Amino acid sequence: MSASGTRDATSRPAQRFLRDAAAKSADLMHREIIVKNMESYDAAHLRGRARFKDWEAARARCQAIKREAVDHLDQYLLQFESKVISRGGHVFWAEDAEQACAYICGVALRNGVKTVVKSKSMVTEEIELSAELEKNGIKAWETDLGEYIVQLRHEPPYHIVTPAMHLNRKQIGDLFREQLEPGLSDDPVELMAAARRKLRQAFFLAEMGISGANFIVADAGAIAISTNEGNGRLCTSVPRIHVAVTGIEKVIPRMADLATLWPVLATSGTGQPITTYSTLIGGPRRPGEADGPEEFHVVLVDNGRSRLLANAEEREVLHCIRCGACLNACPVYRHIGGHTYGTIYPGPIGSVLTPHLRGEEFAHLSSASSLCGACTSVCPVRIDLHHHLLHNRRDFVQAGDTKPSDRWKFRMFRMVMQRPSLYSLGGGMARFGLRVLYGLGLAGTVLDPMRGWNRRRTPLPLPKKSFRSRWRSESKQGN
Repeated sequence: MSASGTRDATSRPAQRFLRDAAAKSADLMHREIIVKNMESYDAAHLRGRARFKDWEAARARCQAIKREAVDHLDQYLLQFESKVISRGGHVFWAEDAEQACAYICGVALRNGVKTVVKSKSMVTEEIELSAELEKNGIKAWETDLGEYIVQLRHEPPYHIVTPAMHLNRKQIGDLFREQLEPGLSDDPVELMAAARRKLRQAFFLAEMGISGANFIVADAGAIAISTNEGNGRLCTSVPRIHVAVTGIEKVIPRMADLATLWPVLATSGTGQPITTYSTLIGGPRRPGEADGPEEFHVVLVDNGRSRLLANAEEREVLHCIRCGACLNACPVYRHIGGHTYGTIYPGPIGSVLTPHLRGEEFAHLSSASSLCGACTSVCPVRIDLHHHLLHNRRDFVQAGDTKPSDRWKFRMFRMVMQRPSLYSLGGGMARFGLRVLYGLGLAGTVLDPMRGWNRRRTPLPLPKKSFRSRWRSESKQGN
């Protein structure tokens, strides 16, 4: 902040986004890593979908389940709470991130907790829980391998499902040699073994385990967790206290709904038939049970979700099951990467959701889209993502938060588009002017109106005739 108390314009989310997007899209190593990972995902996803007799029917069923749950959210959350409490668990309703962190830190401090192990959870990233635990003198270990890697790098997750997607084995090897064991090679098996040795110590030191929840099942009063590494089960069964932190929208009505949701989530997330470990937890350890926590807490986080629930037009955004499929399909995400968005939820779903959760400072994310509809076509619960991006843009403009220069440009654009003769004249003048500029070798310079495209690409060839001229000419020939 400056002395006057105003924020530096270059530090605003929109300016940071533009700066970081330009840097990442020009980073060829980053592009190579992401393209390789996305191509691998695309192939796995296609194989996974082929295992379903009717993939579209499965999507429709998932959409119906989530619509029922969100439309009756109060009913199903209260049912879930009642079931958990009846088995000796505790449920806390957190209105915002501050309340959620205060409750969890309070539980930890009352029980003398010094070490916490965390299973992968986007909601704990959203509320910045690890930082709050550290402020209270509590060491928090991320135990998902990807989350552990980005924790060592002091970075947020890059992707909803694969937090360290942006790194190759050499980068990870360099990191582990610096922070874990100096003599390690870049062999993935050796690197994974080194991380396992370190994390196993944390599992058996920790007094508290913290997890997220892929789903919370109302009729069973249980949380459902899906992992591929087994760390989720260790986090929730070895420490004497387990705290599950979840958004209120994760509720589903019935245990039977998991029969559809679990395999669809796995296929959309990684292309697997089902994740390696699918776990249900409904309370603390009972007499005679071999493992499990002595205390079980569920923190239900609102943090802006109720405002979105009240918006009937955009409520279905809460149907999201955090599979990451829309990120993988999005051409914008593939070019600029996850960290550019400046939010825990990147990509199309983050661009829709974040302005509702974090306010108008993130309204620019709704324009970080080509509106190609790829995100909508792959969403396993059929959220109409590209139309919600348009809704957000419309609401942003109607709120009067656009720059005067932008409003002037679009008024001019509307005036030209409504007058065919003016449009034709403008197109002819633009083609003539660009030919002159390109002939003088000025493509990509400050004088080039197409500089945004041409400065990093081969200039597009200019047509000799406009489309309208060609249409008239070819129509006459056809007659």
